[in-house]
Amino acid sequence: MTEKEKMLAGQWYDANFDASLIEERAIVKDLCTEFNLTRMQELIRRRKILREILPNVDVEAVEILSPFMVDYGYNIYLGAGTFLNHNCYLMDCVEIRLGKKVFVGPNCGFYTAIHPIDFVKRAEGLERAEPIIIADDVWIGGDVTILPGVKIGRGSVIGAKSLVTKDIPENVMAFGNPCRVVKKIGLETLLV
Repeated sequence: MTEKEKMLAGQWYDANFDASLIEERAIVKDLCTEFNLTRMQELIRRRKILREILPNVDVEAVEILSPFMVDYGYNIYLGAGTFLNHNCYLMDCVEIRLGKKVFVGPNCGFYTAIHPIDFVKRAEGLERAEPIIIADDVWIGGDVTILPGVKIGRGSVIGAKSLVTKDIPENVMAFGNPCRVVKKIGLETLLV
């Protein structure tokens, strides 16, 4: 197996020294830099660049503000109506999937990579990754960090500055470090 195949399969792989992965990241990071330096009013150019960064996303159906950064781009799926505020980073070593109408506040990070605890293995450049799945209609506040393998259920709200280390069920409000459910969101909550 190639290192890329291992990465996509969730196995330990050489993230730091594999030439083909290094080149893929360099190409997409250059595209992100170009996107980030493009004026907001240059919508056609911004969308063209985004199509190259995010080949699996209908870029006309989402809104992404600069700065924006990814590791590969091709592992990202964003549903229609999704909004990513300034300074969003998606470390997409494996799939990061955001459903429809997901609102992401500024300064959020989605991290799929897991590094070895043992410093010798870590120095070898090894890592593995677990996907992040966010359902439809989720609101993620500013400065939220979402760790590998996390799933967030439909309609939930994640409070600002939360560190999401475990799955969050649907229709709840959750926040904190570590993030925890604080209340269920019912119809009566939505009408207030």
